Amino acid sequence: MTPTAAIIILATSAFTAFLSGIFGMAGGMVLMGVLIALPSVSVASAMVIHGALQLVANGWRAYLIRGEIAWRVVARYTGGALLGIAGLLAVTWVPDKRQVYLILGLVALLVWIPRARLNLDIQRAGDAFSAGALVQGLNTIAGVAGPVLDVFFINTAMTPQQIVATKSITQALSHLVKIGFWSVPLILAEGASAFPPAWFFLAAIPIAMAGTWAGGRVLARVSAVNFRAWTRWLVTVIGAAMLARAAGVY
Repeated sequence: MTPTAAIIILATSAFTAFLSGIFGMAGGMVLMGVLIALPSVSVASAMVIHGALQLVANGWRAYLIRGEIAWRVVARYTGGALLGIAGLLAVTWVPDKRQVYLILGLVALLVWIPRARLNLDIQRAGDAFSAGALVQGLNTIAGVAGPVLDVFFINTAMTPQQIVATKSITQALSHLVKIGFWSVPLILAEGASAFPPAWFFLAAIPIAMAGTWAGGRVLARVSAVNFRAWTRWLVTVIGAAMLARAAGVY
């Protein structure tokens, strides 16, 4: 990783932590898009760096509003995630950068699925288990699965703060698994030098924490109606940019 790439990633990490601190998603999509756009960062390296930065951001966000976490949902989600992890052991396909952009763009479009056609609620045991299996698998392969997870929160009666807190702890788990999944092939292919230097992570951790804290301050002032509307449009814009990138528009 070049010094220029490291600075770009750190700046993006601050902005995306702030973004996710408000909406509980979207920031991870932007960060992944920037990472794989950098010539000096491979897909495997992007997955590990993204996982590490998002683990800090999500973990810190969950801690800051830990009183809002729906632990019963988290427990059921974790059970499904274990199934998803088992399924990953049989996967040998590794996406290239264009394919990652394509997947990210298509996943983002899920926010427009008509609510009337869905009967999903993360507070139901079966739905939480299904969410864990699906989101864990997709997060590990594509790097981001926030819009898919969001589908399971569409019909829930949880408050915006509960949604963000519960999403944060489940996503922290997903990113931890992603780091482990991609670290071994990264070391085998590129060696230990493929990982960013220690100073990068020492700088990234407080940056992600500060961005998350600032986003949380904004979240406290967002109404439930605005929260859902703004999230949908934000993710749509990001998804359109990802699809354009996959098509080679820019």
